[in-house]
Amino acid sequence: VQLVESGGGLVQAGESLRLSCVASGFTFDDYAIAWFRQAPGKEREAVSCIHSSDGTYYEDFVKGRFTTSSDDAKNTVLLQMNTLKPEDTAVYYCAAALSCRSYRTWSDYEAYWGQGTQVTVSS
Repeated sequence: VQLVESGGGLVQAGESLRLSCVASGFTFDDYAIAWFRQAPGKEREAVSCIHSSDGTYYEDFVKGRFTTSSDDAKNTVLLQMNTLKPEDTAVYYCAAALSCRSYRTWSDYEAYWGQGTQVTVSS
């Protein structure tokens, strides 16, 4: 099982980035894919989750700014991030598990995780 994130970088506040998570080694349609982030000195926090059966979920702090979508043909989940803020600066990870249910509490042992991609938003 492998999850590979890409698309991070350095942008100014108000700009956009699109992150990609490419999955391999499992049946993509069977799994929920979630995005998490971890800022320096802070705990990892959930951002969004998408699953063909469960639907799509967002945390309040990204609603209206971030959109997650799935390209099943490419085994890829995207995170479109608009109107970025300095507080969005973090390492962004994607993770896979069987359901979006309780995705906010996925542990390192309950899901497969990628290595992360750095997003830095300057003010």
